[in-house]
Amino acid sequence: MAGSSRAPNEMAKLPFFLQRRVLIGKARHSASRGREHQFRHESSQTTTKPTDGPLKGIRVLDFGRILAGPFCSQILADYGADVIKVEQPHQGDETRSWHAKGEAAAWKPGTGPISFYFASVNRNKRSLTLDLKKPEALEVVRNLVKETDVVIENFVPGGADKLGVGYAELSKVNPRLIYASISGYGSSGPYAKRAGYDAIAAAEGGLMHITGHPDGGPARPGLGMTDMSTGLYAHGAILAALYNREKTGRGQHISASLFETQISLLINIGANWLNMGVDGKRFGAAHPSIVPYNTWKCQDGVWLAVAANNDRQFRTLCRLIDRLDLPEDSRFANNAQRVEHRPLMDEIFDSVFASKTSREWVKVMEGSGLAHGPVNSIQKAFEHPQTEARDMVQPVKWDAVASGEWKGIGPAVKFSETKATIRERPPRLGEHTESVLAEAGYSDEDIGRLRQSGAI
Repeated sequence: MAGSSRAPNEMAKLPFFLQRRVLIGKARHSASRGREHQFRHESSQTTTKPTDGPLKGIRVLDFGRILAGPFCSQILADYGADVIKVEQPHQGDETRSWHAKGEAAAWKPGTGPISFYFASVNRNKRSLTLDLKKPEALEVVRNLVKETDVVIENFVPGGADKLGVGYAELSKVNPRLIYASISGYGSSGPYAKRAGYDAIAAAEGGLMHITGHPDGGPARPGLGMTDMSTGLYAHGAILAALYNREKTGRGQHISASLFETQISLLINIGANWLNMGVDGKRFGAAHPSIVPYNTWKCQDGVWLAVAANNDRQFRTLCRLIDRLDLPEDSRFANNAQRVEHRPLMDEIFDSVFASKTSREWVKVMEGSGLAHGPVNSIQKAFEHPQTEARDMVQPVKWDAVASGEWKGIGPAVKFSETKATIRERPPRLGEHTESVLAEAGYSDEDIGRLRQSGAI
């Protein structure tokens, strides 16, 4: 292990969990020296590249599937954590089979189960297959948990306990364990046992009620926003729990749910209901509390998003579109009046923006300080100069892809000292089973017995 040669005075400067990692590394190195040659052929393919990320030294055992859990653990992996993804043998995470139309041709034959959906939220991880219904597999989990900092799971509440991998059981093995559960509705309450999915949480949590056009029905956002927001909440909670553990020496159980996430994301719309009894409405691309703040169709058919957040910005916008009469009109004199007269305001701007192309309007507004931009296709979003400048597309060589290259979306947050990185392509199903078990002290014979029993 990288830290095994540290001097004692250097060791004292490290956080406790890293001191523990160094000592464990020394023991592992000593115990495995005699067997090192047995795994050298495999380690050249599966050993994770070194990282200087802020979570270097943290190990995560990830039982998460589909989106919220894997999205959470991928953030931790990007930040340098060693994430071991536990999957069902033969099948794996369901998203491995979620091919978009025509996607099969993009993969080389015999490389599955794999999909670009799965790949998008499972990079920088190692795949370990375990059949948790086998007692031998549960013993593997308990052995791994001894040296694990974080467990993530998204079984239906109570499901992990029935399998023997719940917090109550695993915290006995490792009292310092941070255990994060992600579910549809949370660990208590009348809906706790219900299965939960992004669209259902968006519906029951009010998001669909306020998403869509006023004259249309409710709409689901084009992405799994509730799932991913839950993953974001969970990753932040995990980091907070790790920080608390440094002070107390104790782990804890974290419970996150899609439903609670969606309720919390209602923010201002929720506040309006709670404090004034005003229900939310669908406004399309417009803002419920700011006018003008919308998208308008330009002469070339491209929609342009423009926002004037205050009266000063509104006057700036009116000057740019050559309508200085509008701020003088009492119906538009301030934002409150503009909200009251929204239909008339929209009608005026519909006509104004239809008079020029989107490029012409962008040129007019450039340097004005107004927030504006075209509604881009996905292609144009990835061709955006800021996308390139901020390294938001990162290609990785991958022989499973027909082109030989997989393109990943880069980490959203940049660190000045401890960079988040895409170090490893997404794993094939069970690709790291043997190397993970070998690190935990399992011999070739042990692994063979586990394989024969169907536990891996």
